[in-house]
Amino acid sequence: MAVSQSANVLEKAMGHVEGGVTEQNMTNPDRDREKYGDPSGEKMKALVWNGKNSVEVVETHKPKIIEDRDVILKVTGSTICGSDLHLYHGAVIQLQKGDILGHEFCGRVDSVGPGIKNLKPGDRVVASFQIACGDCMYCQKKLSSQCERTNTNKVENIMYGGRTAGMFGYSHFTGGFAGGQAEYARVPYGDVNLLPLPDDVPDEKGLYLSDVLSTSWNCVVDTGVKEGDVVAIWGAGPIGQMCAEMSFMRGAKRVIVIDGGPAAWRLDLVKSKTPKVETLNYTDLPKGETVTSKLKEMEHGGPDVALECAAGEYAKGIGHKIELALGLETDTSEIINEMITSVKSYGRCGITGVYVGFTNHFNIGGLMERGIRLIGNGQAPVHLYWKDLLKMIQDGSLDSSIMLSHRVNIDEMDTLYQKFDARADNLQKVFVQTRFSDPPAPGTPALTSWK
Repeated sequence: MAVSQSANVLEKAMGHVEGGVTEQNMTNPDRDREKYGDPSGEKMKALVWNGKNSVEVVETHKPKIIEDRDVILKVTGSTICGSDLHLYHGAVIQLQKGDILGHEFCGRVDSVGPGIKNLKPGDRVVASFQIACGDCMYCQKKLSSQCERTNTNKVENIMYGGRTAGMFGYSHFTGGFAGGQAEYARVPYGDVNLLPLPDDVPDEKGLYLSDVLSTSWNCVVDTGVKEGDVVAIWGAGPIGQMCAEMSFMRGAKRVIVIDGGPAAWRLDLVKSKTPKVETLNYTDLPKGETVTSKLKEMEHGGPDVALECAAGEYAKGIGHKIELALGLETDTSEIINEMITSVKSYGRCGITGVYVGFTNHFNIGGLMERGIRLIGNGQAPVHLYWKDLLKMIQDGSLDSSIMLSHRVNIDEMDTLYQKFDARADNLQKVFVQTRFSDPPAPGTPALTSWK
């Protein structure tokens, strides 16, 4: 929490990088109702961050159009992501109390700015989690997550040697944009960052083009999964689950999914949906046996490919737990080291789980001596993939509903965060409805309530 506050002070003192093309650091219309709130005075429900491990559903003002290419959405579906837990825990810097969270959402167009020519009120759309300008060097290549013009945060620029695009609901570190865990959302450059949804794709499937499907596909494709590969996946959450499915789609011979502890139940869930998957529960390993030794026992030399779909904030060993608690590192290297020692020589390791800063005890020797390819998959460039993934949903070759486990109302989203963080109630991927949502699509979960 102190680090996040310090980063906010530092950013304010240094100023922003030049070249921004859209209003930033507007994470809640109530920060300046006159400037950002709809003149009708209409209120909406939204999930806000109040501090470490504290979120709350509040009433705030509906946002208004402030730029020519803005679109205001009536949110008809949002969700919670493992990446949201990094915000919840305060692991991502530059959060401020009252920030509206949520980077995955879909909806119906409520109103459009005068520069919008391809959308009209009533259109069903899904938003990409990143905000792209559509014109810069990266956007011209559809590498939308690296847009040069929608995030002018100088702290990120210094830490990473460059900046990601602005992102919805993901702190001032990524531009400071209000998120979509709300009843309304403002989408800058709406003509670029919204994809129309056809009638044959319900929100319960189309929503996940926003992030999880594109992120999973990027992980598999960018790490180079190919015909005949043996793939090991760390993490059996929604990203890991979809990476398993997509690895088979790319021709993998075997897929082994690794998880354990309070999340071990997810291994059974993934196996039930994709029976070809093999599972490894690290908490069940006998004394003296490790994930690496078990994988080499299961496959001579180890897997060809390792995919990190967990994240760097979850330490297993006492040493890394202490270093994280003392601020001596921001991310543990344990999973990455397991991947390096587990794969075959000249194997490929892709990192898709979120890592935000610096790590200790990284096995650079194993990486160099055995020729391991370590690939940072980056924030997935949604615009590069989402049209093709939509076609896969339409033709039935990709079924995003295999990860959908629950439907809840936005009123209970603060409770959802607590339960999702605890890996409770077999929560895998959730559809969060609002007052604007359609009734549940056939074959999707009924409403769950904890009231």
